Formats: sequence, C-alpha cells, structure tokens
Amino acid sequence: MSPKHVVFKKISRDKSVAVYMAKRDFVDHCDFVDPVDGVIVIDPAQLKGKKVYVMLSCTFRYGRQDMDVMGVAFRRDLFLVTRQVYPELQDKEKLTHTKIQKKLLKKLGDNAFPFFFEFPDNLPCSVALQPGPSDVGKKCAVEFEVKAFCAEHQDEKIDKQSSVRLSIRKIQFSPENSKVVPVTETTFEFLMSEKPLHIKLSLPKETFYHGEPVKVNVEITNSSSRNVKDISMSVEQVTNVVLYSNDKYVKSVAKEDTTDSVPSGTSLKKDYTLYPLLAYNKDRRGIALDGRLKHEDTNLASSTIVKDEVLKEVQGMLVSYKVVLRMIASGSVSVMVCCVSLSSVRGQRSTSRNLIQLCRSLQTSFMLVHSKIT
Repeated sequence: MSPKHVVFKKISRDKSVAVYMAKRDFVDHCDFVDPVDGVIVIDPAQLKGKKVYVMLSCTFRYGRQDMDVMGVAFRRDLFLVTRQVYPELQDKEKLTHTKIQKKLLKKLGDNAFPFFFEFPDNLPCSVALQPGPSDVGKKCAVEFEVKAFCAEHQDEKIDKQSSVRLSIRKIQFSPENSKVVPVTETTFEFLMSEKPLHIKLSLPKETFYHGEPVKVNVEITNSSSRNVKDISMSVEQVTNVVLYSNDKYVKSVAKEDTTDSVPSGTSLKKDYTLYPLLAYNKDRRGIALDGRLKHEDTNLASSTIVKDEVLKEVQGMLVSYKVVLRMIASGSVSVMVCCVSLSSVRGQRSTSRNLIQLCRSLQTSFMLVHSKIT
C-alpha cells in the first residue's frame, strides 16, 4: 500500500485564492535548506482583473502583537520576498520544480499555478517562548509565514478578505555526528582540610535527539574532611534574546533529586539519566519551543547552530542546553558544577563571617536537536 500524503489547504474568505502545500515543516540540514514549494489556485471571476502574489516572510516578534512603545513596534521582518504567480511571468511548465507540484497541478486544473522559494543561509530556525496558561496574544517568537493575496500592485494594502496566511516552520536537524565527548572536572579545596574534593562530569556524546534520554556520568573522589550529600542533576535550557534586548531565560527542563552521599574518604561513580521532554514542561511560561503551528504539538527548541559569518543578532534568539550538578558539603558549603563547555576551573576559598561558602562552576556543552532524516 502506498503511503498517504497529506496536503494542507487554505482558502481566502472571498474564494479568490487558495494555497495548497504538501508540508509545513522545512528542514535546515546545515549545508542546505529544504525549499518552500506549493500551488496557488485562483478564481478568475473573483479576481476581477487583479494580480495574484505569494509572499514568504520571516518575522521576529518580541511581545504581544498589539504592543507599541511610542510608535515603535517590537517586530522586525528578518526576511521578506514577494513573487507574482498570476498572470504568470513565465511558462507554467518552467515554474514546476517538484513532484508534488506536478501532481497538484494535474489534479487542480488550469487555474492552478506553482510557487517556489529558497531560504537564504543566514535565517534563524523557528523558535517561540511558551506563554503561560493565562497569557493571550502573540509572544516572543521567530515565525515563518506564506501569504497569498490578490491586488493591483504588490505594495498596496492587502485586503484580508482576498488573502491567505499559512504558518510554516524552519527546523534544525542534526549536523554530522561529532566525535567530541563532553567532559569537565575540577578540584575543590576546603579550609581546614588537607586533601581536596575532586569531581568529574561527562556525557557519552555531544548531540542528543529530541526524546532521547541524556545519560550523565558522575565521578566524585572525596579526600576532604567534608561529607557530601543531596546530589541533584538537571538539564537547563538557556535562551538569550539577542534582538531588541539582552534578556536571558534559564529554565530547568529535566531534574532528578537524590539522597546520594559521599562521606569523607570515600568515592562515588554513578550514571544519572535525565529526560528533557516538552511533555514534562507543558504550560510553563518561558520555555523555548521549535515554533508552534496551530493545533499541532512541537518539541523543546533545538540548540541554535550559528553558521560562519552570520551575526548572532540576526538569529533573534539563541538556545543552548547545559547539565547542572548540585550537591551540599556539610558545614554550609554548596558546590555547583555546570556542564556547558570544555574547560576546567580550580575551586577557591571564600569566607563570609563565620561561614565558609563555596560556589564554583565548570562548563561542558551538548546539543539537543532533531534526528536526521532517513
């Protein structure tokens, strides 16, 4: 049995134009991006001599759609291109690019016309901050949209009755597998203790796919006079809004609290498994998602891959992930080890009144992405 193909269809209110597309998710493979293709169907009687255009846009929105401060809207078009599809500027057969377009043109008849767009290399992928349950309106997001409309000229004001808007997504898939194994380690020295506390944190690989568990290996050698207890692990999503502001959102998307302990003079070697899934973070405000199409589920946002010679500000939002190890050493000392880059830092002493407090971090990176298409 042949696989069933879904075609997305949307018609304008006055029935003058309709958009047909075989998919709404377009994949960024790092070295190339899937083109946007589809078919426009027109009703010549409803057009009344007007032309038909199709537009592809990428918009960064920061705040609600109606938010406006002193006449300046928190909205920027990162990419905008418009093409005329009717009357056709070239022979219809020369405009046909894909197999699905050929099938749709054959089925939809003489009033169907193909359109085709290619993404430039510097565009970000779809990402949106999840609103809270009581939030209304559009929020912070990088959005893509295909719009078809009829008008005398492409620059004139678009009549909503004669236009169609269809949201699409640009999704980041996995790059080539990296042989880099994220690992970080550090040594903490305590006051009144001759020997140190040594911690090593490692991941089996650098890239994890959506839905895949993140396995973390922890090695602790406690040669100090302190007792270590209450070890906890978490995966934290870090979202930097780099356009309009420098806002930073850090949200824990997976966490495991344990009662594991490492008494003085002992060691611990253990694997912890974390599950960073959107299913465990529903309705949490500020979680970054891979965009969201109406009535469709999505994933946690993929890690942002910034290509060479592309300004970070153009990306709108940068998303990364880190593994965080927290523990408590008896005597009011807390230790936090963050996993986001390959480095090693030696802990130092810090004294505050009669309490000895220590908080140092190490960083080692990993990526969360979609699985590669087969």
